[in-house]
Amino acid sequence: MFFPEGAFGPTNNCVGIGDVLRGRGHRVVFIVEESFAGTLEAQGFEERTMRLTPPPETEEAPGQFWKDFIRDTAPVFRRPTIEQLGEFIAPTFQALIDGAKYVDVRLTEIIGELEPDLVVEDNVVSFPALFASGRPWARIDSCNPLEIKNPDLPPVFSGLPSEDRSGWAEFWDAYRAAHDVMHADFDEFCRERGASPLPRDDFIHASPTLNLYLYPEEVDYPRRAPLGPTWHNLEASVRATDPDWRLPEELAGGDEPLVYLSLGSLGSADVELMRTLVAELAEAPYRFIVSKGPQASEFDLAPNMVGAEFLPQTSVLPQVDLVITHGGNNTVTESLFFGKPMVLLPIFWDQHDNAQRLDETGFGLRVDTYAHDPADLLTAIARLLEDGALADRLAQTSRRLQSARGTELAATLIERAARPTG
Repeated sequence: MFFPEGAFGPTNNCVGIGDVLRGRGHRVVFIVEESFAGTLEAQGFEERTMRLTPPPETEEAPGQFWKDFIRDTAPVFRRPTIEQLGEFIAPTFQALIDGAKYVDVRLTEIIGELEPDLVVEDNVVSFPALFASGRPWARIDSCNPLEIKNPDLPPVFSGLPSEDRSGWAEFWDAYRAAHDVMHADFDEFCRERGASPLPRDDFIHASPTLNLYLYPEEVDYPRRAPLGPTWHNLEASVRATDPDWRLPEELAGGDEPLVYLSLGSLGSADVELMRTLVAELAEAPYRFIVSKGPQASEFDLAPNMVGAEFLPQTSVLPQVDLVITHGGNNTVTESLFFGKPMVLLPIFWDQHDNAQRLDETGFGLRVDTYAHDPADLLTAIARLLEDGALADRLAQTSRRLQSARGTELAATLIERAARPTG
């Protein structure tokens, strides 16, 4: 049973692994929010639905809660990451915690009904029903691995550099000031519902059975002490379920470099930002494929662009020369999997950490999302496209990741962790 967060990133990650398990003959069931109902069935999986909030009065689109949340919170994204802690990160955690509390009874019902051999969850807060069920469960951390806290590494959500600790202590102080009261309340709830105490500075437990994360070793953070025997790095987990995609005729056959622009299903909900980027790139000597996102009808593309609300990303990426991305973990790992350089425009959550890490390891360039000059963006694109040494590094990284087959490794580890209860 897979239980991903109600967003496309974690869901797509689980789909890739679930597809391999299904191919090996296992029964795979997804627990999904009601707004996602049918999206996994369309890919051949069983579904069980739940809600994280009371039912709305009108029908919801998949992940609509988070689309609305991002849209309404967009002004905060223009502020430094330390200011986002109290005004975006903490309210987001509170919404997720409220959801965990609301769904606890329903989640217990689903697990009791199906009695799965293993529950695989990909979330950023704990769900005590997993502990109370008595069934084995595994955790996937599909965000930047700074979420696996370590005093030798930069604070999560900060976007601070690895080699300069000057801002770390101040950020941790602000992080705790924004979250400690909420942490104490959720810790009490978890204990009351049968879970162990929450770790310090964390809203989620590690699984006693199996823990997975995804970050290629070329960009992973060095840890003086290993994470422990239950932790495994998949490096990349790229699904093979996306449909084929061909470049539309209006851009096919051109000689200009082909660039993919995607701010993710949530980041692209910032319509003002998307309009700004389209205007800045309209006269650039490149062809663009644009993932327009849930507000696709709210802005038009320039003549050197094609796009749609949703694109099959893993089918698009092999065809392009460069990626402009918000720095979501899926897009970062998938771009490295296919050997593509990245211009990173982080917006929220771990995107700042990914942007900083790709920049400091030389696999991409971080650009100020809201305060950059248009020339900064165009210069970054040109620099990356002209960097032959980087192209060689990326090609080598791509070959290694594609031969490693992260989804296959994940499926094997899950098989080992699952124990029949019969």
